[in-house]
Amino acid sequence: AKDYELRQYETAKWVSTVIRGESQKEAMRQGFWKLFHYIQGKNEKEMKIDMTVPVTCLVKSGCTDFKISFFVPFEHQDCPPQPSDSDVFIEERKAAALFVRSFGGFASPEKYAEEADALARALRNRGQPFHEDFFYTAGYDSPFKLFNRHNEVWYFKK
Repeated sequence: AKDYELRQYETAKWVSTVIRGESQKEAMRQGFWKLFHYIQGKNEKEMKIDMTVPVTCLVKSGCTDFKISFFVPFEHQDCPPQPSDSDVFIEERKAAALFVRSFGGFASPEKYAEEADALARALRNRGQPFHEDFFYTAGYDSPFKLFNRHNEVWYFKK
């Protein structure tokens, strides 16, 4: 469709942390730094790991817990080093079909919510079944990148 795409993602490991009771913006900041310390060597092997994209944030309706995640690079998918921080964990996300809406610019929590609403409307209008109680935000750019930024919102297909 012109306003979204359907992607198939394979099973993959992500390094994640859950930030509770903060605003989404503050949760993203805190979560990013916890995960950044993990890839900088705060793990059982004291191994530096390349930064990957996207950085995702799980947003659940009416909930102030946010799960922030980094994709584990392909070379570490089989055996990622275990985190040293008890708030950081490795999770395996199962293969899934995702509806994705892309947009540019600097994405705020409000902009992500607006884009998620637009995606949900488009999916409902086309009779596409999806899990409506949560969505993921996905950011692909460093905060220092000023132009041609890429952001996404994801809903899981039912």
